[in-house]
Amino acid sequence: MHRLFVAIRPPADIRAGLIALMNGINGARWQDDDQLHITLRFIGEVDRHQANDVADALANIRFSPFRTALSGVGCFDRKGHVNALWAGMEPRAPLARLHRKVDRACIAAGLPPDDRSYLPHITLARFGRTAGPMDAFIALHAGLASAPFTVDEFALYESHLSQNGSTYHLIERYRADRNDPE
Repeated sequence: MHRLFVAIRPPADIRAGLIALMNGINGARWQDDDQLHITLRFIGEVDRHQANDVADALANIRFSPFRTALSGVGCFDRKGHVNALWAGMEPRAPLARLHRKVDRACIAAGLPPDDRSYLPHITLARFGRTAGPMDAFIALHAGLASAPFTVDEFALYESHLSQNGSTYHLIERYRADRNDPE
């Protein structure tokens, strides 16, 4: 089985700026440089045949290059427990459009639609039950912003889970098409 996701890899200077922020919260499992990405669609476990179908369907996506930038920080919680800290992205609209195209391609490859609300972000840290307070971190970095950067490709990745966290392996890159019909 293959555990897949589709994502955008931010440029090195954006990643370096995020790495520089990563401290000050007890119990945080900070992401490594190799783990920093903007998820377009988490696919999950699929067999080799379906992984190939997904890769082929993604190759049919047409999109024009667009610009986005870091914008603020926030957190996700599940059942009242914070489980992730993230950096937001603005503008959201071009990322949401590409997310919808990726979702349609995954549906064409036989996967169910992604029924979760899409919020473009880069995960900075994950938390277990013993995470320290993060209000000070969020207040300090609420105004996080970066220079805009160009998104001209996305990629299909395979995720391997271990006791030391996830490692990601690039499967295929998909370049922007300046003749996008939208």
